[in-house]
This record gives sequence, C-alpha cells and structure tokens, in this order.
Amino acid sequence: MFGSGSDSGQKHIGVAGTVLMPTRFVWPYGGRRVLLSGSFTRWQDHITMSPMEGCPTVFQVVCNLTPGYHQYKFFVDGEWRHDERQPVVSGNYGVVNTIFLPRESDAIPELFSPDVPVGSNMDVDNDFLRLDAVPQISQAEIELSRQRISAFLSTHTAYELLPESGKVIALDVNLPVKQAFHVLYEQGISVAPLWDFFKGQFVGVLTAIDFILILMELGNHGSNLTEEELETHSISAWKGGKLRINRQIDCNLNSYSRSLVHGGPYDSLKDLALRFLQNKVSTLPIIHSSSPDGSFPQLLHLATLSGILKCICRHFKHSSSSLPILQQPICSIPIGTWVPKIGESSGKPVAMLRPNASLGAALSLLVQAEVSAIPIVDDNDSLLDIYCRSDITALAKDRAYAQIRLDELSIHQAIQLGQDASSPHGLFNGQRCQMCLRSDPLHKVMERLSVPGARRLVIVEAGSKRVEGIISVTDVFRFLLGC
Repeated sequence: MFGSGSDSGQKHIGVAGTVLMPTRFVWPYGGRRVLLSGSFTRWQDHITMSPMEGCPTVFQVVCNLTPGYHQYKFFVDGEWRHDERQPVVSGNYGVVNTIFLPRESDAIPELFSPDVPVGSNMDVDNDFLRLDAVPQISQAEIELSRQRISAFLSTHTAYELLPESGKVIALDVNLPVKQAFHVLYEQGISVAPLWDFFKGQFVGVLTAIDFILILMELGNHGSNLTEEELETHSISAWKGGKLRINRQIDCNLNSYSRSLVHGGPYDSLKDLALRFLQNKVSTLPIIHSSSPDGSFPQLLHLATLSGILKCICRHFKHSSSSLPILQQPICSIPIGTWVPKIGESSGKPVAMLRPNASLGAALSLLVQAEVSAIPIVDDNDSLLDIYCRSDITALAKDRAYAQIRLDELSIHQAIQLGQDASSPHGLFNGQRCQMCLRSDPLHKVMERLSVPGARRLVIVEAGSKRVEGIISVTDVFRFLLGC
C-alpha cells in the first residue's frame, strides 16, 4: 500500500493550476513512527508525520489538498489505524477516515452536521471543522458524569494517595529563611510543611510565594536580596510579618496567614478536593495522629489535586463510556481561561509576558493576578516558555539571589539561571511547557494533568503555538464538581 517515503515538510498534492487548501492532519495517540496515506496519495505514497514540540505524543503534518472529498488512514508503528473520533467509512482499505474540503461557495455537507459524532483532534487551517459541528452534550449528561465522579470520590479515601515508599520533607519554623530557600532548591520541591517543636505540631506551609513576597518586599526597599538579610530572619519571624505585607499588596491575599489547611488519611477524596478549591491551596499535608488529642502527629504525604485526578483517570480508564463528558473537546465546555476573540467581552484575561520583561514584572503579575504561572510569548503570542511560581527557588543556584535586581533581570535570564548545566539554554523547552490543543477531549487533558508536577496546560494553536488559553487542574475539578 505504501511506496517510497517523502519528507515531513508541507506536502503539495493536487493538479497543477487548481487551488490547493492547507490541511493539517493530527494523530494525537502517540507512537514511535507515524505515517499518513490516503486517496490524495493514491494510497501509494506515505507522508511522515512529525511530533509536535512540547506534545511528543501528538504527530502532525500539513498537506495542500484540492477541494473535495478525501479518505485517509494512519500507519502507526507498522499497524494501520484510523482516528475513531473523526468521520469514518468502510472502503477498499477497510475503515478509513474521511474529510471534505469545501470551496468558498460550497456549503458544509451533511457529513459534518451536529448529529454526526465528529472528533476534534484534527485542526485544519481553513477551519472547516467548526464548533457548531461538535456534538453538543446535554446538561443531563453533564450532571450524570458529575454524579458518578462525585460518588467515586466520596467512597475513596486519602489512603489511596499514599505511595508505597518515598520521603516527605518538613522544616522547623526556627530555620533561617536562607537555609530553607536552599533546601527547597536542592530537594527540587516548592513547598514544605512547617514543624513547631515547642507546640509539637505542624503549624503551616512554606511555599514559593513566600520567597516571591520576600523578594518583592526587599525590592521595594531598593536593596538586593543578600545572604545577611536572609540569615537574620527565621521562618517563624517571616510568617509573623507576612500578614502586614499581604495586606499592603492586596487585601485578597490575607488568606495566606491562615492556619494550616490539612487532611487526614480517612478523609474522602471528595472532601480533600473541596478543601483544595475552597482554600485555594496547591498542596495539602496528610497528617495522622493515633492520640485522641492529636498529639504526636505523623506527616504521611503531601496531597495534590493531580494525585486525586490520577485516581479518577485510573478508575474510569476502562469505563470512560459511563462518563459522556470525557469525550467532549475542551473548547466545547466551560472550562479553563481563554484568550477572547476579537469583539468578544473578556472575563479574566490570560496573563502573558514577553521574554524581555523583567523578573520584577513577572513576580508582580503572579501575585496581583493570583495565578501560578505566566506563559512567555513572542510578538505573535506564540508560546516560548512558561514562568511558574516554583521557578523562584532557582535563584538559590550559585547564590544568584545575592547578585540580581528584579527590575534588571529579564524572565529569559531568570529561566536560564534555573537550568541545569547539562540542559540546553534557550526558551524552548518541551519539559517545561506542557501544552494541549483546543480540540483535545477532556479525558486526554485530565490524563496529562494527572502527571506529577503538571499543574496546568497551555492551550495552543496547532502549528503556530499561538496561545489560546490555559487550563489548570483546579479548573478541571471546579468543572467536574460543579463548583
């Protein structure tokens, strides 16, 4: 069925003199080598598809096709495959996908009517797969999915989040801030529970936002962050003065001074998820005490919403049909924060910065906008990198905090400071930038967000990587639980 191979650039397929339409084909289900063939290659030639940068499981290729009706199929690791979420027909080559490219004067054929279950993992430049062609899910189906997820979370406990082995790092409240800063960086973590020896209990959590506020406070005084200044403040002293700083910055941030938000091993996963959402925290210590008065507490685990999401994905992996909502493209459901289109009124805007913006501007935006990460984009709003709250701990490397000024260091330079010597410098880093497409189904987004450390996905346009929005693990739970 396949002839000789061709390169993976843009393919021109058609008769000379006819109008060709750029059409993007996407295979989003992974593989080592993915090829494309179809009626437009006479089922003889194969076209190599390339993995999308930042999304190694998504393969794509752009072909210039003539208007009209085409059939196609994928050859994945030596096996013929078709995309079950795209229109299909049975023909001489078995079950194949179909695509219709209309001329400007043509109407969209009945093949793409809302009644046909059209998938959405293939984007085309002429945008023939319109949102009105996406099958709509009823409110009753949404509520049914939510009820089943809620029932699962209510009958499973935090014990299921505990790993078979591992370590949890806690810090003494009397530890100098400088030392705590270095511990977080050296251990590769951005949060640690705080232990008060005299009270005999865990009293709080030290997070990356603490170091951001420290940098901003010292920056307001017009001084560099020196080792001496960090050495003179213990964690408890810093926490004591934090409420005043928070109120000066934004009255909405006074929640950072509250007592420790935690959970127990017998708490249901639903209770934990709601605690995350209600308290706007990213980490929840799981603490157990065998004493009635709560003395001698044991720190068992640091729970995250990603961990709970992983439990959901694992439980419904082989029964996803019982959750109709999982098959919906994220662009068709109210989830995430989206860049408004021209003429649309915007709600909460997507915070973005250029790579030459100062680190001070990035930290201020993280705090003022109450976001955990900021996409770094070029002049066309195409994604280059992302700066997260947790990246602030990288300034502990080689004591960079003692040598920089927030308004003089660019985000690009700040990211480079945090890169290992063995990693390539530059803004493009697929491991840092976790992306998805607007056409990706919810279950696929959930699977990616269930990976430890993947707290959000940047929604990008296939090919150009233009930022279209952000979807976080918090957004997913707010939608699934109807909050």
